[in-house]
Amino acid sequence: MTIDAAYSLLYESALIVLAILIGAMLIRSIMGPAVTDRVLAINMIGTMVIASIAILSMYLKENYLLDVGLIYTMISFVSVLVLASVYIPSRFRRPDTDKTMQEGAGKGRTKHRERGKKRGNNR
Repeated sequence: MTIDAAYSLLYESALIVLAILIGAMLIRSIMGPAVTDRVLAINMIGTMVIASIAILSMYLKENYLLDVGLIYTMISFVSVLVLASVYIPSRFRRPDTDKTMQEGAGKGRTKHRERGKKRGNNR
């Protein structure tokens, strides 16, 4: 067995394993119990496709496929950000934040001063 044959066997087996894993993640994205599981599965599918493109680039000895992989990486990253911002609720985002900040702006200082007066610290 020559080195080229060994490399081609390695590339082909890696592509087969990645294809099986992509299928498993596709099932996970369909049957995921939560939205976060589905978004994560889609992100993993994108990562495995990028790895497949890189392996194909080495297998076919075509360097332009690496550029395609880089562009696909950027598109995948933006799509996961959009999916996460749309489907995953943020616990820290409150619509009435501005109103509560304006109403309670001076309350913290007055409570602190009242506590100091109770202890006998008059300033």
